[in-house]
Amino acid sequence: MSAKIFLVEGMKCKNCTTHVEKEIKQIQGIQDAVADFTTGHVSVKGDKVSDEMIKLAVEKAGYRYKGVTKSTPGSDLWVS
Repeated sequence: MSAKIFLVEGMKCKNCTTHVEKEIKQIQGIQDAVADFTTGHVSVKGDKVSDEMIKLAVEKAGYRYKGVTKSTPGSDLWVS
């Protein structure tokens, strides 16, 4: 399992984070997603986390995908 932290622009409140998390969690292989509107970070855990699939989910939720900020092959990286 890998974990990645993505930067997402445009999240302003808890409802925003809920929309982003919901879209990302629908991707096959994603085990969890936690968004933080105060930092703009979205932490994603899963097997074969595809940057492109995350980008599409973020955009579908109505926000701007800005890229990966951190990644690791282990499961010890997590921001909440």
